Amino acid sequence: MDLSDPTRAITPTLDGPVLAVLARAGRPLTVGEIAEQAARGSEIGIRRCLARLVDQGIVRAVEMGRNRVHELNRQHVAANVAVELAGIRSEFLRRLREVLAVWDLAPIDARLFGSAARGDGGPDSDIDLLLVHLPERGEQLAPNRAPHATGFLGSLIDFANQLSANSTRFAMTALQEKQWQNQVDQLRGQVQSWTGNQLQVVDLSIYEIAGKRKSGSELIANIDREGIALTTKPTFNFSSTSTIALK
Repeated sequence: MDLSDPTRAITPTLDGPVLAVLARAGRPLTVGEIAEQAARGSEIGIRRCLARLVDQGIVRAVEMGRNRVHELNRQHVAANVAVELAGIRSEFLRRLREVLAVWDLAPIDARLFGSAARGDGGPDSDIDLLLVHLPERGEQLAPNRAPHATGFLGSLIDFANQLSANSTRFAMTALQEKQWQNQVDQLRGQVQSWTGNQLQVVDLSIYEIAGKRKSGSELIANIDREGIALTTKPTFNFSSTSTIALK
């Protein structure tokens, strides 16, 4: 799937991005406004595309002052196709969130990043995903010498400090480590089936995230800046006496 323009999965013509823009719009748009919002196409090409779509009845064109504006004819029998085109990216994010929400061993955090998050990748681009899991057996949190972090990084580092203070009883068991890897492997197959793109997973424990923050990792800084959250903040009962799975 072309991550910069998912409508290419359905049609190589400008009909895809033009209809997607009109389906998302809450008002009539000029040709120039459509061209600014469309993933591809020149203003001349979009003008020709609109003329064809008006002939088919799926787009309405009306004069508004000195401008001709266009809007999706939502009563058209094919209007739902335009709505589906506009929602391809949202549907992908919905499926990711839905799958992660039902994992038996839930991630502490999950973030889409890179070209998939920015919407500027091509059909050969990997889909980059950060998955954060509980510490592994014997893993220790290094002393915190990094500047204070805010946002998603700050909350994760605070969480790592709480886990470390509660010793190893919240580390993953051998069974959970295997279960986690099975979930990740299954997700790779699901994402490729949904999109045709390879899923590239950055799979880190929460202690590793804290360590990379301390070392000034550019990757973690990029994820903090552009990442799209896919999970809600997990609940964790620190008064529990047993190793638990986050849900």
